[in-house]
Amino acid sequence: MQLTDEQKKIVAGWLEEGLRVADVQEKLVEEFSVSMTYMEVRFLLDDLALAPKDPVEEVVEKPDAEEAKETEVTDGNAVLDDPGNVSVTVDQVVRPGALASGKVTFSDGKSAAWYLDELGRLGLVADDKSYKPSQEDVMAFQTKLQDELARMRI
Repeated sequence: MQLTDEQKKIVAGWLEEGLRVADVQEKLVEEFSVSMTYMEVRFLLDDLALAPKDPVEEVVEKPDAEEAKETEVTDGNAVLDDPGNVSVTVDQVVRPGALASGKVTFSDGKSAAWYLDELGRLGLVADDKSYKPSQEDVMAFQTKLQDELARMRI
């Protein structure tokens, strides 16, 4: 999809306002009636040499160093832990047919494999086929995954 110069300026303004890629995706539909997948929006922003601003995180000192958010590498995978007890790993070797893949462990200890396909669709394959994570865990997973993929520039 080609945007006009005016539309490109508007998209750049959205990013200056601090909108994330998913927000830009929604605004493109609302403002210009342009429907794009998340990945297509990322490619568009890359083609326009635009990048979403990283949210400014407030630094709060914690009394215990073990409570701090950590990133560690185990068996070649980046592991992200947070206070919500949802952890996400990103595979260094991506599963076939995917742009990115990895594992997620939800707050109840249940695990699933995740993948982002070539059309920008996110998929989950739980170890226990009947398992359904809580809405809070799914939201925490999506937020962490989006942040990690943005940091990795995928």
